[in-house]
Amino acid sequence: MKIIDLSLPLEDGKFSQWPRITVRHQAHTASRWLLRLYFRLPFSYLRNRLGWANDRLTLSTHSGTHLDAPWHFSPIVEGKKSRFIDEVPLEWCYGDGVVLDVRHRAHGELITPEDLQAALAGGTLTSSDIVLLHTGMSRWYGTPDFFNRGPGMSREATLWVLDHGVKIIGIDAWGFDLPLRLAARVARQKKDKNFFWQAHYAGIDREYCHIEQLTNLDLLPARGFKVACFPVKIKKGSAGWCRVVALIGE
Repeated sequence: MKIIDLSLPLEDGKFSQWPRITVRHQAHTASRWLLRLYFRLPFSYLRNRLGWANDRLTLSTHSGTHLDAPWHFSPIVEGKKSRFIDEVPLEWCYGDGVVLDVRHRAHGELITPEDLQAALAGGTLTSSDIVLLHTGMSRWYGTPDFFNRGPGMSREATLWVLDHGVKIIGIDAWGFDLPLRLAARVARQKKDKNFFWQAHYAGIDREYCHIEQLTNLDLLPARGFKVACFPVKIKKGSAGWCRVVALIGE
């Protein structure tokens, strides 16, 4: 079995814009002083005269590769209280992977149902599928353009996937919708109150989750693999970090 990592790392200062990630690494030499001061344990009692390494992170649950819970979209979904990330059924988070290639969609364009139908090339989707949208935007990771570039899912395309019973959709762009600054500007220009965050807001009417900031989708076949995307169990969280992987030849 081959395992392909579809997740981006959590790195210190990688993004200059929200949500910024701060990682502070604590060396083995620092913790030995904690042991000395708090437990009066001499260095000679520590192998190599060293303690343990540790790390402190400051970040949003929407930093890095993560799964958005229905609670992220709205407190009410399908007329009832929406689920937090710790309430998302684990059965949703493991399934048959389907890659839909939408790299023809340029920055600022919306992905349509017709785009997805063409990418399926006559195939079908089922409720056991986890759909991964290959935009090619992960190549901008580590640059300011990652936050500000990319196409976005339309409401219609999102609902089209969900109509097949799919519960999780992933994308290799910073976000599932158009970049926030662009979407806000276009919404104001069009005076269209239904334009901004339209794919996220589709989750008010249809319960689902989506994964943002995937990578390595170019290494996957269109079908014939499994996806695992179990989120960190954050009580009442709106999202959870994921180590998303594809398993080929399981």
